[in-house]
Amino acid sequence: DALKPQDGLYTLAIRDSAGEQLQVIGSIQSLLVAPEDPGAVLAALTDPRIRIVTLTITEKAYLRAADGTLDSAHPDIVHDLANSGSPKTAHGFLAEALARRSIAGTPPFTVLCCDNLPANGATLHRLLIEFAKLRDADLGRYVADEVAFPSSMVDRIVPATTDADRARIADELGLEDAWPVMTEPFRQWVIEDRFPAGRPAWEKFGVTMVEDVRPFEDMKLRLLNGAHSGIAYLGLLGGHATVDRAFADPAIRQFVDRLWAEAIPTLPQDAGLDTSAYTAELADRFSNTALAHRTAQIANDGSQKLPQRIVASALARLEAGLLPEHLSLVVAAWIAACAARGGPLPE
Repeated sequence: DALKPQDGLYTLAIRDSAGEQLQVIGSIQSLLVAPEDPGAVLAALTDPRIRIVTLTITEKAYLRAADGTLDSAHPDIVHDLANSGSPKTAHGFLAEALARRSIAGTPPFTVLCCDNLPANGATLHRLLIEFAKLRDADLGRYVADEVAFPSSMVDRIVPATTDADRARIADELGLEDAWPVMTEPFRQWVIEDRFPAGRPAWEKFGVTMVEDVRPFEDMKLRLLNGAHSGIAYLGLLGGHATVDRAFADPAIRQFVDRLWAEAIPTLPQDAGLDTSAYTAELADRFSNTALAHRTAQIANDGSQKLPQRIVASALARLEAGLLPEHLSLVVAAWIAACAARGGPLPE
């Protein structure tokens, strides 16, 4: 709704200590809002010209139960199983579009998940198979056997846009942008190269195409996202509103180093990962005072984020006979921050 009146154009604001660079992005050709017009979205998804569908919907939108399976009792899942033509969930839209394409003899699109989930392609594939089987056994087999779900890893810090950001950019550009995007100079996109229906030449634009995303994914989730969560909860408890302020706190800075020291041995040791260079770069990124990445934003939805960011590393250490002391502290800080929500933070 914010972008449609401005023809899908938006400003990308790349911010660091050297200043701010503004770029007007014009890659969005059309906009559809699924809750407002699910029929139009399904029509787009069944268009034979569509060969890739990407998802960036945050972890909680995958509607997983505590054991990682599909939360089949969720009201929106129940709705979509009973109302396939007017879905509410990503599962419902994808399943219905794939069913229609199958009936029409149109090859399936490839589904590319871009969210912070472990093995995100395989995870979404499994969830959609579960959903499709609840609708129809044949559809479940079709999704399982015919649809590709490559995994990906996206690494770029993007804080929530504020009214102050909008006002500043309006002053600089001389026009109003309802939804500019704030980000940092660093960017990395790693994609499993598995696209049966073809794909753009993304590697020409800096994307790393690989056979196995997992080493990159694990490093990002456990070192960047894990540290981010630790900084967020400890920062909130310590009265720090932004990541850079929290990271400048000597106690939190030391904690992050020790957290990394615990997490690094849990990463694949034969994948050629340069964790020293990566954590050094992360330290620079966390120190970016211009980004003003709010700890409260990162702290949201901890129950959905911590399993892959913190718990996976902790379990790996326990299996190796090692204690996850600092990893455990992140969970404790999350609990304390949740307990303090709506009231004064504990000392």
